[in-house]
Amino acid sequence: MVGILSYGAYVPRYRLSRKAIFDAVGWFAPATRGYARGEKAVANYDEDSLSMGVEAARACLRSKESVYALYFASTTPPYMERQNSAIVAHALNLPDSVEAVDLTGSMKAGTAALLAAFDSVKSGRAPAAMAVAADARLAKVASAQEHLFGDAAAALLVGNGDPLASLLGSYTVSCDFVDYRRSTKNDFGKAWEERWIRDIGYGRLIQEALSGLLKQQGISPKLLAKVAFPCPYSAVRKKIAARMGIDPTKVQENVHQLIGDAGVAMPMLLLVSALEESKPGDLIAVASYGNGAQALLLKVEKGIGVYKKGLWQRALSRRAEMSYEKYLAFKELVPLELGIRGEEVAPTALSVLWRERKAVLGLVGSRCKRCGTPVYPPQRVCVNPQCKAMDEMEDYPFAERKGKLFTFTADNLAFSMNPPALYGVVDFEGGGRYWFDLTDCALEELKVGMEVKMTFRRKYVDKNRSIFGYFWKAVPVIEGGE
Repeated sequence: MVGILSYGAYVPRYRLSRKAIFDAVGWFAPATRGYARGEKAVANYDEDSLSMGVEAARACLRSKESVYALYFASTTPPYMERQNSAIVAHALNLPDSVEAVDLTGSMKAGTAALLAAFDSVKSGRAPAAMAVAADARLAKVASAQEHLFGDAAAALLVGNGDPLASLLGSYTVSCDFVDYRRSTKNDFGKAWEERWIRDIGYGRLIQEALSGLLKQQGISPKLLAKVAFPCPYSAVRKKIAARMGIDPTKVQENVHQLIGDAGVAMPMLLLVSALEESKPGDLIAVASYGNGAQALLLKVEKGIGVYKKGLWQRALSRRAEMSYEKYLAFKELVPLELGIRGEEVAPTALSVLWRERKAVLGLVGSRCKRCGTPVYPPQRVCVNPQCKAMDEMEDYPFAERKGKLFTFTADNLAFSMNPPALYGVVDFEGGGRYWFDLTDCALEELKVGMEVKMTFRRKYVDKNRSIFGYFWKAVPVIEGGE
């Protein structure tokens, strides 16, 4: 049976209180007081939609299933002309034969990616396909969107087997309803009148898509166990349920107060949270919103009964508060004096990156076939002094291997957007050692010998040459902290 085999979710560690936003800029925009409740997730300075998408996909690939098609959806991809999904595929160590596709331009792109994954598997073109959705939208200071927008990512794997849920049908409403818009020449999106977006946009288009889906499938709203759709306005969510005759308790909890509106990732995050609470036989309707709306009807299958759950709550529980000033710095909304160490970025040798793409993007080293010694970066000669075999190496991926922090340094001279710069030497389980930047942690949390895991991050941005450099960093396996 074709269906969803696994899911993944990623929420950045940092949270920003909306009250902190209002306290800082409410003097200029007092009308935003109504938004100053709850908090939103904020990507770290070394994260973007692509790196978050990689982390969600890694969480989804629990058993290292083969992926033959990858659909990456985002309205905030780092590249407009360079395939973002191909970079994600390299980070996941997928073969070059994978079908990689970017989807952008609409908030419906997330559910469109999921439908594309189902279509590719059902047609026989790909035995297994993954849909990844991630967004990190930028909003102007003192705007309503500054309170509303949050950063996050989700991933769903579709294939043949004993699925968690199967797709019964879909219904799409596509129209040039202008609410949020952003041209290729602008970093900030613009919004039409808020009441227009709230009442006509969310209030009517989502209901139209859900109603069309239920009519198409001949399903009564009373048969739905879960209904999930993105809408930051709680009153509108209740009105949609009431007008459709849906039990309000069946509407999936809106996580807007916890992480904000995560754009294309929002419907998939809501679907993940719904699957975590579902049982076999449940019917789930999930809708996306943007230039219309799109609704999908899924049936929860027996595979959900043996699936290891708790991922969604773990993603939410990993959190640390941040200040509004740090938020402004990380989003580059205020000019900072970077100093001579932070002003210039050495040019990237793209030809070298191509030759070393498995080592750089996939963190793939080598292992000696004769004695089994692993090493990173990959070598031709075995580093074991008792072996020294030459050209007898095989690929050896390090990204999913646990590590221990052998030693670490806090550097107040090296440039960092979150000083001091933290880096250390990591000893990998099973062998292999390399030094990495440390992220998502504070100096006082670090200890020699502590467990660390690898995370895919943005290493630098070369604005003069339009290059986003990615590599792997080490994250201490700790709870809480700054």
